[in-house]
Amino acid sequence: MSTSAILLVGGMGTRLLPLTLKTPKPMLEVAGVPFTEHQIRKAAAAGITEIILATSYKAELFEPYFGDGTKFGIKIKYAVEKTALGTGGGIKNAAALLDPSDQVVVFNGDVLSGHDLVGQLKFHIENKADITLYLTEVADARAYGCIEMGEGRRVKSFLEKMDKPVSNFINAGCYIFNRKVIDQIPSDQVVSVERDTFPKLLATGSKVFGYLDTSYWLDIGNPAALVKASADLITGKVQSAATPKHSNDHLISPTAQVSSTAVINLGTVISDNASIAAGCQISGSIIGKGAKIGENCRVINSIIAQDAQIAAGMVVISNYLGF
Repeated sequence: MSTSAILLVGGMGTRLLPLTLKTPKPMLEVAGVPFTEHQIRKAAAAGITEIILATSYKAELFEPYFGDGTKFGIKIKYAVEKTALGTGGGIKNAAALLDPSDQVVVFNGDVLSGHDLVGQLKFHIENKADITLYLTEVADARAYGCIEMGEGRRVKSFLEKMDKPVSNFINAGCYIFNRKVIDQIPSDQVVSVERDTFPKLLATGSKVFGYLDTSYWLDIGNPAALVKASADLITGKVQSAATPKHSNDHLISPTAQVSSTAVINLGTVISDNASIAAGCQISGSIIGKGAKIGENCRVINSIIAQDAQIAAGMVVISNYLGF
């Protein structure tokens, strides 16, 4: 059975400001590569043959980097939303570019996960499902809304945020659609899969399943989460085929200049042509291309923008400078 994919990368990333003033959220670097590359590599590794990037904000920045997908082992096409259509409308718009396929995997563009995509696909096919949602379990579902499940992992209901959730299972941002379900989404309309498509499918008795996987999951919707995602990939808490070769403690570009007396650790990334002066401690941080860090600085759990200059002796903790 053939499988295609759609990656929803059209959002403005307002929660990530100021990082997204010039760069769309999916193109921000995480562990040395644009975040979207981690998801594309995951799709390719699962045997998916093509992926449509559903873009909108700064759409012109994606294709120059990803091209036709040859170097990633997957065919890549680009669908641009002229006006915001919601998750369902964006999926429908992108699906017009798909080759014929039996099922379509839809990825949210802001989730890093270690979940078993091959296992989710197998589960979907074995159950002849209309939709299979990747679910994860959280300690407190009040901030998310939750999924109520019945026998055989069949989804019973989608519940909005509530003070006393009936379960701790939440939608983790990777869906598998039977192709005919996408064909039924209205064209050129604002549609939410969470509020419109999924509840309608349940109401008509469609086969909606939940695939529970409690491995690593992180929404990278804010700067602190993006820094954590990068460090977790470098330190091996989560694996990605897109992460460049590195030590288990840091990733330093061959073109960066780092003083022998600097301490670089806890998953730090030092990008191309950056320079780190003597006596610095850089921990769990991302140092952008061409950035210059003066002597005796401490940069902890932070992001320093491309070409930014940090004066000697500065202490930067959980901050985002130069954007």
